Amino acid sequence: MRAVSYYVVVDKIKNKKPENKGFVIAEHQDDENKYLKGKVISKGELVEGLEEGDIVWYNRHSGHGIEFNEKLYYVIKYGDIVIVEWN
Repeated sequence: MRAVSYYVVVDKIKNKKPENKGFVIAEHQDDENKYLKGKVISKGELVEGLEEGDIVWYNRHSGHGIEFNEKLYYVIKYGDIVIVEWN
């Protein structure tokens, strides 16, 4: 599987569920977290500044899921990425 143009395929990284004084907050109630974290699996030929394996943060409402080889990945637009983590 290979992304094209300005698209990026990511493998979503699940964040730890937030806690509030010992109570676990359900994922759908975590409205303060506007971004999701993912590992870049593939990038389109027009995408610059990203490499496969990079960890990125992207808008939680962007893209769509796609199943490939019985695994769920997400296809997002390059413009929806807001942070690239540096090691």
